[in-house]
Amino acid sequence: MHSQQVTAEPPSNDRAERDSTMGDVPGVRRSPASGADRAPFVFDVIIAGCGPTGAMLAAELRLHDVRVLVLEKETQPASFVRIVSLHIRSLELMAMRGLLDRLLQHGRQRPAGGFFAAIPKPAPKGLDSAYAYLLGIPQPVIERLLEERAIELGAQVRHGCAVAAFEQDGEGVTVELADGEQLRSRYLVGCDGARSTVRKLLGVGFPGEPSRTETLMGEMEVGVPQEEIAAKVSEIREPHQRFWLRPFGEGVYSVVVPAAGVSDRAEPPTLEDFKQQLRAIAGTDFGVHSPRWMSRFGDATRLAERYRVGRVLLAGDAAHIHPPIGGQGLNLGVQDAFNLGWKLAAQIRGWAPETLLDTYQAERHPVAEDVLDNTRAQMELLSPEPGPQAVRRLLTELMDVDEVNRLLIEKITATGIRYDFGAGPDLLGRRLRDIDVKQGHLYGLLHRGRGLLLDRTERLTVGGWSDRVDYLPDPTAALDVPCVLLRPDGHVAWIGDEQQDLDDHLSRWFGKPAG
Repeated sequence: MHSQQVTAEPPSNDRAERDSTMGDVPGVRRSPASGADRAPFVFDVIIAGCGPTGAMLAAELRLHDVRVLVLEKETQPASFVRIVSLHIRSLELMAMRGLLDRLLQHGRQRPAGGFFAAIPKPAPKGLDSAYAYLLGIPQPVIERLLEERAIELGAQVRHGCAVAAFEQDGEGVTVELADGEQLRSRYLVGCDGARSTVRKLLGVGFPGEPSRTETLMGEMEVGVPQEEIAAKVSEIREPHQRFWLRPFGEGVYSVVVPAAGVSDRAEPPTLEDFKQQLRAIAGTDFGVHSPRWMSRFGDATRLAERYRVGRVLLAGDAAHIHPPIGGQGLNLGVQDAFNLGWKLAAQIRGWAPETLLDTYQAERHPVAEDVLDNTRAQMELLSPEPGPQAVRRLLTELMDVDEVNRLLIEKITATGIRYDFGAGPDLLGRRLRDIDVKQGHLYGLLHRGRGLLLDRTERLTVGGWSDRVDYLPDPTAALDVPCVLLRPDGHVAWIGDEQQDLDDHLSRWFGKPAG
């Protein structure tokens, strides 16, 4: 395998610095000071927010020696232990970076089915992934593991620090913290959640629908036998889809119940709120006690109009929010980070093609639009009204058709995504599953976040791109096309067998060859 690790210092004249149109972009202000008067760049990228999206992005950037600072406004992890779910595509990405084994030690594997609107259908057989399961894992644990990974790779993380203001110019971004400290970086990325300060200061619109329906969610112990709970839930679930009690082991249940009529939505819910709603719907509060955590969520659905304005970008919940039905939110943000990380690193390292960074929005904005649409549909199917319930019964029948069930599973788990790379075979633009290769498993060759050429012909070469793209001759008989070029995020960028065609696509995704 031909490979060369990039270790040079980031160049000071990256492409965005040479962009003469920066001054015409909304939200971009030229600093009146000359270049000599500005503070030097201590960091290449400042990330606001050290949740899963921010931490994952920091780790991705550090694979390419980008100098990263992550600012997290919270001083301590969340006190509640909420279980979140990693779907198939996120598990694949973790495997690509050698992180999956760490996560598996702290998570619980569950079948990959029953996602869409909680319709209890098993996953179709033969899902195209080596990781065809769901991993339930405490959110504080995944945040800690991803932050530890970013720090291991050299990222700096500051807790108790928040972005208060920023100003960008043609060379970088000056970030002011809440305590008045000013920092200078080439780029700023807002991964600071649904109420993103970065997005608001940037002036990016966040259109969509406000919350109309509130739901309580928590984990707590119960005081009645499991059989009694199961019988009551089975009786009530048909007309009340936003009601369930699901066992989490050791007497702990996940409790979801409509929040209508309970305390002020601006205040955290109380155990009495849960009891009140359980009694209203089920006629009993099941003796719930000792909550691990309690929260409320609405069905607000919003999508940022732009993911990038000049040198400031948005990712994760700062760019999109939607109801948690289907468990897609954290996964969508982590996948944003994987898409953005190598592209932003390429821009800073100086080899990014002209429009590479623009493909972040071009690829991820439509994905978020699709997620928002499917969560809207799922929320409608949870309504107790006769019309939505009739549609739910019809869809439940349709999901017995393998193609329908498979389509919905691929939507929820993000394995059906196909980026628009132009005309070509169906595999073009899709992610390649973790196939067996002579060196072990394909994803084990992607740990460094570089491109990869799989060449069954053994006639091609990555040539002057060997500092960015690895080469694997005669990979495996399981690959049924001559050659495949993979991007660092595992999506197929090219399929073919001609060197000139390959060179054209290497230039498209990885810039000019070295030398």
